[in-house]
Amino acid sequence: MAEPKAKTPASLGFHMPAEWHPHQSTWLTWPKDPETWPGRVTQVEEIYLQMIAALTPHEFVDLLVDDAETEQKVRARCSAATAARIRFHHLRTVDSWIRDYGPNFLIGANNEGAFNDWVFNAWGNKYEELKKDDSIPQRLEPILKLPRFAPGIVMEGGSIEVNGAGCVLTTEQCLLNPNRNPDFSQTEIEQYLKDYLGVTKVLWLGEGIVGDDTDGHIDDIARFIAPNMIVCAVEEDPADPNYEILQDNLARLRSMTDAAGNSFEIVTLPMPGVVGGTSTGTRDLERLPASYANFYIANSVVLAPVFGHPNDARVVETLQKFFPTRRIVPINCEPLVWGMGTIHCVTQQQPQISTD
Repeated sequence: MAEPKAKTPASLGFHMPAEWHPHQSTWLTWPKDPETWPGRVTQVEEIYLQMIAALTPHEFVDLLVDDAETEQKVRARCSAATAARIRFHHLRTVDSWIRDYGPNFLIGANNEGAFNDWVFNAWGNKYEELKKDDSIPQRLEPILKLPRFAPGIVMEGGSIEVNGAGCVLTTEQCLLNPNRNPDFSQTEIEQYLKDYLGVTKVLWLGEGIVGDDTDGHIDDIARFIAPNMIVCAVEEDPADPNYEILQDNLARLRSMTDAAGNSFEIVTLPMPGVVGGTSTGTRDLERLPASYANFYIANSVVLAPVFGHPNDARVVETLQKFFPTRRIVPINCEPLVWGMGTIHCVTQQQPQISTD
């Protein structure tokens, strides 16, 4: 007799809310790895302190640190008011990409909480040491005290983007890559997304930006900013290698419809040009995956990556127009993107839930 299929989040009334849903907290992992940020760890720490200072007036920050010594060092660099809103967790990690290896939070029909614990294989088995961070959601279970679902397939938080109204946006380059789930068809992967994210419609873009070692994460190219509105990164220089890739994604977005069959409003964001300029033995850093689309929507603020490019001001102005009730906080992420990601990649939102 066949084993009964395990109950999925969708079957139990859970779904992944949109990022603008009220947050209980933002999860971060304190940066430390000199291989991730060659010669820039101190600068990246300063970026984290800026993010934490912007977030804590509006929500808690849950910060993973390796030990008590690290906690004390962070506390010493924060104001008393900021430190009072940080919940430190002594949990040893390899790296800081909690968007991709951390809990994928869900809410239920009665606003109760749960989370998905996807398999993290370091972006298609690229970095063996970083696979150890796959254990973080399970290790957080006693702290979170929420139901944990284990879908059993490889998935990263940066590869999925939801509107909270039945749709998930992703890319073929990432989710259909044989280095993730080679034994699953597109239809089977779509069913996992529906079962574990509580969505009814999967929207597929093509490729991600040049230099992205995640194989095309969605959070560098297109983001929901409302249930019916998507911002899309567009390269304005036809000679740039990103031009055709992003034009294809823009054309796809313009032909898409939401779960009710209505067209989306598409807002374009320019790109910040070429950021990078060196090459190491393990990583090509001549073209880093710098994108303004890697912003993070929090309670009352939006943390926006900028890169010292003339387009910075245009992007901040555009985001402010579409987030009138949130303050846009531009943060210079040139040091951070040397680790191959920026603000959205290192954050993970925990939605506000009922505690009854």
